[in-house]
Formats: sequence, structure tokens, C-alpha cells
Amino acid sequence: MSDIEARFAALEARIKGLEDQLAIYQLIATYGPSVDSRTGAATASLWAKDGSYDFGGDPLVGAEKVGSLVNIEPHIHYVADGCAHVLSMPHVTVDGDRAVATGYSRVYLNQGDHWRVERASANRWELIRTSGGWRVQNRINRLLNGQAEARDLLSSGVKGDA
Repeated sequence: MSDIEARFAALEARIKGLEDQLAIYQLIATYGPSVDSRTGAATASLWAKDGSYDFGGDPLVGAEKVGSLVNIEPHIHYVADGCAHVLSMPHVTVDGDRAVATGYSRVYLNQGDHWRVERASANRWELIRTSGGWRVQNRINRLLNGQAEARDLLSSGVKGDA
């Protein structure tokens, strides 16, 4: 392989890595608007068919179940009063067809003339590459309430433990 071919191959690999990161950022950025607009189909489309979402309690398993979370209480009430699910820019590590994104989420609720934070959570998004692009295989969301579990989610993500 010539020097130019090697440089071109390295450039292609770097571009592919950037495209993967951008696709993952876009996927995660879609979550808030999809749930705040109560668009269950858009929410479900972010998950792999057998993906899961564990936000404490019994995890939702399957993309359709995850999409249906927009139709349960207290979510219906939050949207009716005004809410915003806001996610931070995640730390992303990609390893072939798998990726882990680690970051924060907050849920803001409208309280008339002001907003309050209802939830602040640590998040671990485990993603897989599918024929349709990146999808969530598993999302774990834990309240930042001083418990070790939330800190452990954050710690494992920034150390690169996939």
C-alpha cells in the first residue's frame, strides 16, 4: 500500500468514526422532542426492536413498549402542563458496531411563571448498529440523588468500560 493509499484509508476511517458519533448524537437529541411531543412512533424508532429502557422499576422491553411510555402517567400530565426532557452532550465511545454514550438528562416542569427540575439523572445508552442505522439496545437512567448507582453509570462511561 502506498503512502497516499494509507493516508486515504486513515482519512476514511476517521470520517466513518465522525459519522458514527454524529449519528449517535442525533439519535440521542431526538429523544427529548419525541417524548415531549408525545410522538410514540418516533420514540420507538430510536430503539432496537428488542431494546430496553430501565428508568427505575420494571424496565420497558421492546421498541413498542418504550414508545408507549409517552402514553402513561405521569408523562401525560407533564406534557399537558409543559415539560422539557433535556439531555446533555454525551461522552461517546464506538467499538465497531457497538457504542456507549454516557451523559445527563433533566426533566423540567412548568410551574406557571417558572420552571423547576423534576428529575436530574445519569444515563448510559448502549447502542448497536443496525441495517437502519444506530439504535438503542439498552438505556439505563438513574436519579442523581446521592446513590452510588448513578455515579457508577457515569464513571464506567468515561473510563471507557463498554
